[in-house]
Amino acid sequence: MSGQVGDLSPQQQEALTRFREILQDVLPTLPKADDFFLLRWLRARNFDLKKSEDMLRKHVEFRNQQDLDHILTWQPPEVIRLYDSGGLCGYDYEGCPVWFDLIGTLDPKGLFMSASKQDLIRKRIKVCEMLLHECELQSQKLGRKVERMVMVFDMEGLSLRHLWKPAVEVYQQFFAILEANYPETVKNLIVIRAPKLFPVAFNLVKSFIGEVTQKKIVILGGNWKQELLKFMSPDQLPVEFGGTMTDPDGNPKCLTKINYGGDVPKHYHLSSQERPQYEHNVVVGRGSSHQVENEILFPGCVLRWQFASDGGDIGFGIFLKTRMGERQKAGEMTEVLPNQRYNSHMVPEDGSLTCLKTGVYVLRFDNTYSLLHTKKVGYTAEVLLPDKACEEKLQGFVSTGPPQDSGHSGHH
Repeated sequence: MSGQVGDLSPQQQEALTRFREILQDVLPTLPKADDFFLLRWLRARNFDLKKSEDMLRKHVEFRNQQDLDHILTWQPPEVIRLYDSGGLCGYDYEGCPVWFDLIGTLDPKGLFMSASKQDLIRKRIKVCEMLLHECELQSQKLGRKVERMVMVFDMEGLSLRHLWKPAVEVYQQFFAILEANYPETVKNLIVIRAPKLFPVAFNLVKSFIGEVTQKKIVILGGNWKQELLKFMSPDQLPVEFGGTMTDPDGNPKCLTKINYGGDVPKHYHLSSQERPQYEHNVVVGRGSSHQVENEILFPGCVLRWQFASDGGDIGFGIFLKTRMGERQKAGEMTEVLPNQRYNSHMVPEDGSLTCLKTGVYVLRFDNTYSLLHTKKVGYTAEVLLPDKACEEKLQGFVSTGPPQDSGHSGHH
């Protein structure tokens, strides 16, 4: 039996009755604790009463913390309203609402410099609540239960700047919240226009997405416009995405429904930026340098770093070793990212690099120019690997579009 309303085995029916009894103390606080609602939590935990109860009780706490009863009237700060992309646009063939999430047009650093991480995450929680509310409206309108939503992730323009650690953490948290608080509500996560970097980005969030949800991920190739029409009719899909829907003024992007993000103007930036925590701290003596080695075993990995210095500026560059084993001087190695001096004692630095060759990459902190001052450097460096299955799937699509650019994203 599917565990859906009207399709329950005697054991499942019994579990539902018990579940309702066990949760008598909290059910009145929930907006609509009908059988549909309760069965979502039971299915999510394979009708294990204890696990389902734990999950729902945690959700009740989450509801209170986030004040979910009033979140639909909460307005995020203006910068998020204007520059955080996405939008609800259209319904699929079964009447489920479709949310578009546009990653490439986001300016992660600009948003983080202008709004708190909490507000960026809360905005995504509001989206989930809005979609559930939309399901409720659709159920009333169609006279049958609609309880799932479709999310389309448009990856066009995904680049190294989107792999910036704080930005990735927002998406990790969003998927974790989706799993813990919105079980059985995702019908499909559809990925379109995924560039070469997508497998690395996916690998960063994958562990936050439950197995059941992972099975609902659909990655579309070059013919994604035709493929999307298998999920929704043309009049429910903006012209921009291969349908026939436009704004009242004929705009093919449907700007009244979907926010396309964009670069955040400087005047939104807040002055206070907390300094990141670094995994390593080293002292780089006057006239010397410090090297950090990272071995890259196959092309397509991304090297990501963050650092700040105390006691003045510091030089930084990345080199590829030409001989294994011993330490090499900068001049003997291949320069990958030219050495330059950064005022990282004033503004923390970060960046990333797609490694096109295998080998040992050396992050070199350079204080050789300073004859008087020792510098303290805090840094974090990590190698991001692509998700293999994802990479193979993308390679399987016949490449039709223009070649994707690789390269590095430093400070924007």
